Amino acid sequence: MRISIPEFLSDEHSLAVFFLVSVAMGGGAAWLAGRAIASTWRPWWHLALYMLPLSAVVRFLHYALFDSKFLSLHYYLVDYAVCLAFGSLGFHLTRATQMVTRYKWIHERAGLFRWRRRDDTPAADTPKSE
Repeated sequence: MRISIPEFLSDEHSLAVFFLVSVAMGGGAAWLAGRAIASTWRPWWHLALYMLPLSAVVRFLHYALFDSKFLSLHYYLVDYAVCLAFGSLGFHLTRATQMVTRYKWIHERAGLFRWRRRDDTPAADTPKSE
């Protein structure tokens, strides 16, 4: 006995499925992973590696919940791009917050995702914004 899924949800190109699984679920998990990687002071390239299995999980959710193609390189790369984008946002926001709160005598906020050296700080070898 197979449960009938509405046509707009079962289509591979459905925006509702894409936003539900890839953006909401995958993007949310990637955001949290990016924050976790930044909060443990790991470099950004770790995030790029960790998004590879997360993208496979998102692809599996498409397959298991909505009967989409599992082994599709095109859709895997799209899911990877979404996960990498959300993960990068979480990473850079957390890293900028870390730099301006832990080293407030050296750095000040220069935007949501950036920091800069304070004007009253001597020109020492301090980390610059990525």
